Amino acid sequence: MADRYLHFSSTAPGRFLTRRLGLPQPAVLRRWSAERPSLEGPLLHLTTAGTPLPGLAEVLARTGLEVGAEAERPVGVVLDATGVATVTGLAEVHGTLHPVVRSVAPGGRVVVLGAPLSGSDHHQAAAQQALEGFVRSLGKEIGRGRTVQLVRTVSATAAESTLRFLLSPRSAYVSGQVIEIGGAADTGPVADTGPVAPADGDLPLAGRTALVTGSARGIGASVAATLARDGAKVVCLDVPESRAELTRTADSLGGTALPLDITAPDAADRIAAALPDGLDILVHNAGITRDRRLANMPAERWSSVLDVNLDSVLRTTDALLKSGTLRPGGRIVATASIAGIGGNTGQTNYAASKAGIIGLVRSLAPRLAEQGLTLNAVAPGFIETKMTATLPLFIREAGRRLNSLGQGGLPVDVAETTAWFAHPASGAVNGQVVRVCGQSLLGA
Repeated sequence: MADRYLHFSSTAPGRFLTRRLGLPQPAVLRRWSAERPSLEGPLLHLTTAGTPLPGLAEVLARTGLEVGAEAERPVGVVLDATGVATVTGLAEVHGTLHPVVRSVAPGGRVVVLGAPLSGSDHHQAAAQQALEGFVRSLGKEIGRGRTVQLVRTVSATAAESTLRFLLSPRSAYVSGQVIEIGGAADTGPVADTGPVAPADGDLPLAGRTALVTGSARGIGASVAATLARDGAKVVCLDVPESRAELTRTADSLGGTALPLDITAPDAADRIAAALPDGLDILVHNAGITRDRRLANMPAERWSSVLDVNLDSVLRTTDALLKSGTLRPGGRIVATASIAGIGGNTGQTNYAASKAGIIGLVRSLAPRLAEQGLTLNAVAPGFIETKMTATLPLFIREAGRRLNSLGQGGLPVDVAETTAWFAHPASGAVNGQVVRVCGQSLLGA
């Protein structure tokens, strides 16, 4: 369903009325397209006092943006705050960004680089944790379609795929996120993914096979399409009842349809049999809702949601790992939700299942890295789908407006985040739960 308010507020009369009435003024977001694949404008590279992150300038130069220490209308700002270890250092963060934040172009990006929190220096840990509150607050006030993120890393090279994603139109609906990049002894192991494809390749997933569950329509279909765009051979899985729609989706992508109930006891065996040469990317997207307040929720509504959304993910992942179907350098991406982070009325079953996905990621990801695999989760907020289009008007409008970007996301926003997790250069991105919600106020 089209967001008529968004389109009206972007017109001259709409801007006038919304400004006079104090209503939200969401900006139309620019997402990736083949015609305009990159942000357009200069990138401002700033550094606080302390030791700068080695190699960062070279990594930023490879983004394709014009990088400098000065720019009148930057489309992006990267602040290296990895050296901040005191309250005085935090004053430098303010002093560095204060003069430039208003000049960031509409739809621009602000990325603050921080360091992992020290377990032996509580002053450093306090200062670095303070950056999280700073970034989340700036994301809520910066407006005009701009986004703000915090990336904690000790290696510019390990963070390259993340910086490329965040400094591109692909991350249009991701804001206020804190992303931890591995690469040091105290941040957990990093997956050894073998040779890495060229970071600027048009088909970074060429030669890789991806399985996307729940991909007959909606977000799953968009994920499959985006992975296919990036060169992956896609296998689309959905329930047999959606066979016709599933086949159309797979055929349109040059992929393969696999009609299968993911909750079936032999689901993993049948997936492995359909993929005799192995699997590189496993996307757990299948999910259902059966909303009702707990006092009115029968056991069947509870168990069906937990079975599809969580138990099938656990069982399928375990079985495919045990059988060796997932090849070294593989990527697993699961679908959580902001409901699993902040809760939601009438969704105790759904929120429990999605919070369970987060627990899976946090526990299993470090162990998978030892096998050359990564496991991350995407947590969508209000995404414009057929399901959200059926919500009552006021609930739908609340879902759209109660975030920093003032609008709902699109299925492609979830798909682009999944593609970043799946990228061969994202081996240091592991154990992360990234919200694709426009920085929703739910669970903020």
